[in-house]
Amino acid sequence: MLKIVFSGEDILRTRVAPGADPVWELVLSLHALQERTPDPLTAGWRRTVVDRLRRSGEAERLRLLFALAPPRGYFPDFLTPYQSIEGFEAGLAAVRRTPGSVLGRDLALLAAGTELPDAAGPLARGEPAAVRELTDSMRRYGSLAINPYWASIQAVVEADRARRARALLDGGVEGLLTSLRPVVRWESGVLEIPDYPSHRELHLAGRGLLLVPSFFCVGTPVALLDPALPPVLVYPVDRLGTLVQRPGRGTTAGAGTGRSALAAMLGRTRAAVLEVTDAGCTTGELARRLHISPAAASQHTTVLRNAGLLISHRERNTVLHTLTPLGRAVLDA
Repeated sequence: MLKIVFSGEDILRTRVAPGADPVWELVLSLHALQERTPDPLTAGWRRTVVDRLRRSGEAERLRLLFALAPPRGYFPDFLTPYQSIEGFEAGLAAVRRTPGSVLGRDLALLAAGTELPDAAGPLARGEPAAVRELTDSMRRYGSLAINPYWASIQAVVEADRARRARALLDGGVEGLLTSLRPVVRWESGVLEIPDYPSHRELHLAGRGLLLVPSFFCVGTPVALLDPALPPVLVYPVDRLGTLVQRPGRGTTAGAGTGRSALAAMLGRTRAAVLEVTDAGCTTGELARRLHISPAAASQHTTVLRNAGLLISHRERNTVLHTLTPLGRAVLDA
């Protein structure tokens, strides 16, 4: 069990990441790709990525990267720097700035339970060429496995952020932390992760906690091992269907044309419901914004939910509707 101990100051400094974290998604996707019993929601993604790695000849060049992120157990803290909250390139730059002493320490911890290829030696010594090769490998893997699906990953994370925002508005930070159940428990200033693979306590000591919603985090939330690093807890979101690869959008048709076609396909009101729920919306808010009755709003959301375009979360007396990756793809088409 992991226990994260909060002070009053920590509660004030706790927040949710501004969006999907590209470096965390990359590293956690490496776990998913190597898992012997793959998650059915990522099975199609896994087959496609494995095929791309085979056809591109990248598998051998990425051998060290895969070894650094085994499907189970410890992986180095330096792979997921706090700076990745500012974007993928900022995260890679932070990896390149990792001190040699930290590289050596983290890789020694990993080597205690995982066999590493010979290329890990120069990296553990902090040789600049080895560190650059690692970040180049992360960029190449990301272009194959993450970038084509990034819009869908973002859609799922934004749906979760909308849900957490509602919990924060209704119950403050304690309401936010309580909303993370059942994977965590919040009680008396302590956030507990019962299924965590090791038993330890993390005292935030006034630093607050960054909550990072993640598509590729499955089951148990993830925290960094080094207690001196900025505290982060990566937690799984409700994954609203399988990943959808988004093709490049053309420039010949304007947004108005696309929305008109959407209205023709779904009907004007249901197309409007889809647009309004882009940032998350309750049934009552839908009714007010579209000037329809709550019963009609509920009926339209039910139809769209059954079509796989919306997901609905009940929080006490309200139901929050958000787009699925398919719903966002339809809206943006």
